[in-house]
Amino acid sequence: MNIEIEVNGKPLQAHKGETILNALKRNGIRVPTLCNMTDLTPTGACRLCVVEVDGNENLVTSCSHVVEEGMRIKTHSSRVVRARKTLVELLLANHPDDCLYCERNGYCELQNLAAELHIRERRVLKKSFTQKLDISSPSIVRDPAKCILCGRCIRICDEVQSVSTFEFVKRGCNMYVATAMSRDLNFSNCIGCGQCVLVCPTGAIYERQNIAEVIDSLNNTEHLTVIQIAPSISVSLASEFGLKPGKNINGILFATLRKIGFDYIFDSASAADIATAEMAHELMIRKENGNSLPMLSSCCPAWVKFVEQWYPEYIPALSTVKSPQQVMGSLIKNYFAHEARVEPSKIFSVSVMPCTAKKFEAQREEMTTRGISDVDAVISTRELVKLIQLYGVDMQNVEPQHADQPFNIRSSAGKLFGISGGTAEALARSIYFKLTGKELIQSQVTEIKLGQRIHAFSFKAAGKPFSFAVINGMQNIHQVLQELMNGKNAVDYIEVMACLGGCVNGGGQPVVNDSKIVKLKAKAIMEIDEVDGIKCSAKNPVVQTVYNNFLLEPGSEKATKLLHTRYQKRDVLL
Repeated sequence: MNIEIEVNGKPLQAHKGETILNALKRNGIRVPTLCNMTDLTPTGACRLCVVEVDGNENLVTSCSHVVEEGMRIKTHSSRVVRARKTLVELLLANHPDDCLYCERNGYCELQNLAAELHIRERRVLKKSFTQKLDISSPSIVRDPAKCILCGRCIRICDEVQSVSTFEFVKRGCNMYVATAMSRDLNFSNCIGCGQCVLVCPTGAIYERQNIAEVIDSLNNTEHLTVIQIAPSISVSLASEFGLKPGKNINGILFATLRKIGFDYIFDSASAADIATAEMAHELMIRKENGNSLPMLSSCCPAWVKFVEQWYPEYIPALSTVKSPQQVMGSLIKNYFAHEARVEPSKIFSVSVMPCTAKKFEAQREEMTTRGISDVDAVISTRELVKLIQLYGVDMQNVEPQHADQPFNIRSSAGKLFGISGGTAEALARSIYFKLTGKELIQSQVTEIKLGQRIHAFSFKAAGKPFSFAVINGMQNIHQVLQELMNGKNAVDYIEVMACLGGCVNGGGQPVVNDSKIVKLKAKAIMEIDEVDGIKCSAKNPVVQTVYNNFLLEPGSEKATKLLHTRYQKRDVLL
């Protein structure tokens, strides 16, 4: 039901029961805010969204105030602008003056607000509350001096990711954000997903940088510098270089990396195809023996760490297959090194990932072979943007090229690893092809209703029934996971992606405040799948070649040694 309100002297249609902020946003009127988060209950903590409403003596927070019939609102009156300016000045009073060196320079919401409100001098002086820089985590860096107490990191971690790493400590002017018992991040229950990085409006939280190591390797003539590109990266970069958001620039990206100086460029989607072959073999063995079902996905390192911390009793259910990043890393150091006649120690293996947790995964002790790490350095999508800018490559004038052999061909199933539900779909296609020799078509798949936030489906292959479930994001994961694991629904495989929407919304992706961009990325990957000629991982000639020449067959002794791993309980402060 619509009601009519008046905004800045003009009539405007609003929905009954919605907030003033939502009504204004829907009608193209922007009101600044630092604490408001889409789809979460408003808190009104920052007060920057205040507006003037006739009949109210005080300014009201538009994020929490519901519209009423005939309401007359002023969004940018002199009183409102003055209040917002004062609030920003108070935030700047104890904020460091190091914008030129800040990780978020140019992308900082506080910086943008200061410019928007024409704040050009420090009018309020206050003694800074200082805490040490926290660089303990291999994934994320915390700079508490830049925290403005908006509470976004607390809310995303608690209400969306169900991890609750952060909390407000103390009260009043002594309040600050910290982990349990104010311990360093590496000793907390943080899973490294990086969603806090995406929502932080300042440089208080950002990813651990590995660009310097990559540049050093590029300049080291004794190193063979090899880089792999995750499936979601090619649809995540376009808008950063003036191209259409969500556009697939795979070929342009490969050519750009060659111009920068990488010796070999590989497509991680090829490794996703190989990982799928191993998972299909593992799941069919488990189903035949009736052990450790349902099998849990293991391609998301943030999810794996979550299981190790909260549900160690479910560790046996985790697939032992390494993630595509680590599968590719292992194959580079073993299969490719042998083919190229290069010592593994002379190869510097770099991966470009949409996920900050991948930095943690790469340094795990389990991800090594004979003391050599599968992957030497992980850079996020944001870091890749900086690397391209540093080397001055004009991506709008680059001719597309292919990835290098032997990992130059991938199936669209491997590409689907970049979105929620992608690994389940790839696995289903592979199992069906392996048992029937035919490709799985949509009419052979039956949708199953298991509950909110769970997408489930079933199919039969050679008379054998299979049921898969997909959990999109970690919201309410504790309840959802236990319901699926108690055996009531007889599910064979459960895919979990820690980030809502999958890797296209990973913590290492470019910071955007528009959910439509994430949907465009997912849509681009699905469109690739629709037109691609190779839709099943098992039909990828690269997979066949690697097994014929090196691994022999899925689940072989060599494949198990190089492509599988183990997990163990982690004791952390919860």
